[in-house]
Amino acid sequence: MPIDEVPASRSGDADGLTGRIAAGPDALLRAEVLEPQLRFEIGALLPAYIQLEKVLLLEYRRLGLLDGAQVGAITALLDQVTPDSIEEEAGESMSDIAFTLERYVTRRLGKVPSAWHVDRSRNDLQATAQLMYGRARLLDSAQALLEFGRTAHRLAGRSADLAMPGYTHMQPAQVISPGFYFAGVCDQVLHTLERLESVYRTAGASPMGAGAMAGQELAWDRERMAALLGFTHVRKHALRAVAQRDWALEACAEFSMLGVALSRFVTDLMTWGGAGYGFIDLPDHWSGISSAMPQKKNFPVLERIRARTAHLSAAYADVSTAQRNTPYSNSVEVSKEANAGVPAAFDTLGSVLRLFGAVLENLDFREDRMRDACAGEYLGGFTLANLLTLRAGVPWRTAQVVAGRYVVAAVERGLAPAEPDGGLLDALLADEGYGPVDAVALLTEAMSVPGGLAAKRSAGSAHPEAVRSLLAEQASAFDAVAERWRNRRTALASAAADLDRRLAGPEGRR
Repeated sequence: MPIDEVPASRSGDADGLTGRIAAGPDALLRAEVLEPQLRFEIGALLPAYIQLEKVLLLEYRRLGLLDGAQVGAITALLDQVTPDSIEEEAGESMSDIAFTLERYVTRRLGKVPSAWHVDRSRNDLQATAQLMYGRARLLDSAQALLEFGRTAHRLAGRSADLAMPGYTHMQPAQVISPGFYFAGVCDQVLHTLERLESVYRTAGASPMGAGAMAGQELAWDRERMAALLGFTHVRKHALRAVAQRDWALEACAEFSMLGVALSRFVTDLMTWGGAGYGFIDLPDHWSGISSAMPQKKNFPVLERIRARTAHLSAAYADVSTAQRNTPYSNSVEVSKEANAGVPAAFDTLGSVLRLFGAVLENLDFREDRMRDACAGEYLGGFTLANLLTLRAGVPWRTAQVVAGRYVVAAVERGLAPAEPDGGLLDALLADEGYGPVDAVALLTEAMSVPGGLAAKRSAGSAHPEAVRSLLAEQASAFDAVAERWRNRRTALASAAADLDRRLAGPEGRR
């Protein structure tokens, strides 16, 4: 937090850090706010702060403000920093990670260079460290999504030929397959991965060199600093660089939207696993029981997954509402409090994907129940109307009316879909002024369960071959996306290695 926001107390740890106040944080403020924040930053942001200090050393060297020996001495101390050593120093540095890292170095140097940390602010330093953390978490989230998507893809591939009812308005509608359904899950995952690439582009803009809000007074090479930190470009406007946390808003928004879709997918699994359906099963080690009703086998893991997707929506609401109605500048409210729930959002997404992936890996389809459910419903009504139009020349709307009337009459007579009544269909056609057709053949074809899948012809349909074609495209898409995310991770590792090489070479120590 900015120094002038730290209330005075009798503690003396502000001595040597500022002339504006005479005492450090009150014990309550330290316990409630500063120390928990510091623990998080030591665990999550310390590597980024060290990397940032190294980039600053190269800039001071380039500007002629530090010599090679000074850069080398500070670099050696930075390489010795550990979480424990920083925690030991924090008590006398206002529990602030930037001050603590500075004090760690200065206490161990024989002589502190006068120009070290000249023209510097914690605002852009903090914004950049947080962004580097977010960037790493995005890489991990993309990997988790890829693993989950490929799990759904494998499940779709082995179930493209199984027939099951598809539902609209909670009513049986058409014959589909689990493979068709889970290809939709894959499509959703690929969509989210594509959108996360946009979030990562946002995270590719470096705030370093923006200063407190209005830029800096030395000729910092912001493009060079950005490249050394693995960023692809610079967030050019200094105020926007430190006032906004776009990456957090965008990441949580994408997680929220994905959570909505995953919740709906899980709801279908919960329905399919219910006793009235019995389409799916999970092994005992992924199931639960009732303490009172010994006959029950429950699937509480599905309830857990669906409930956890709600936390993803809550995370976006948290980060967005905590920023609104704040002044457009750097503030603790935006930089720290608004982002407090962001790490948990990443954690929750990972948990949801791991649990849901495990469910899909262990899911067993009860093919007989699914097939019997299809056979017990008149799911071929749409096909029958099409056949009446395409084979018998009945106008489409009239064909719809005739097909609907046939289903109603057949149900009233107690006929199963597999028991075609050609005379009934001919009579209904006659009522509309049309002559007899090969009614039994049309009804048999229309109401066939395997035929319900085979009747579909369009790309992206439930036809097994269409599903397999789509899955082949999706496999290629997953491979291409995985390669792009691997390249991003490699680029960060290369930038970090290049930074260390420069510090060890003519630009740095020598």
